[in-house]
Amino acid sequence: MSMYFPCSDEMSRHAIFPGVEIQTCAAEQMMLSVVDLAPHSVVEEHAHPHEQVGMVLQGKAIFFIGGEQKTLQVGDLYRIPGNVRHRVVALDEPVRALDIFHPIRDDYR
Repeated sequence: MSMYFPCSDEMSRHAIFPGVEIQTCAAEQMMLSVVDLAPHSVVEEHAHPHEQVGMVLQGKAIFFIGGEQKTLQVGDLYRIPGNVRHRVVALDEPVRALDIFHPIRDDYR
């Protein structure tokens, strides 16, 4: 085990909604999460105190953040301030996104 180069078997894994799985890696004050969504799966509307920024790495999904919505695809970025309600709906293909949280989400450790 390396302090600087974590391998995939060291990452925490969680199924957070049906068809939505995450893998996480935390440093001291931030957390990276790789999120995989099956086609047509939904990250139900929720909010958390953590700031979140991310990028779509694969597929297309509709992101609902605050009072806005937008269909995002590979390379598109999003930012979600703390305590802002948000939801994601995957379209016809698998979606992979990279999220970064600050501070660390203990529920995903």
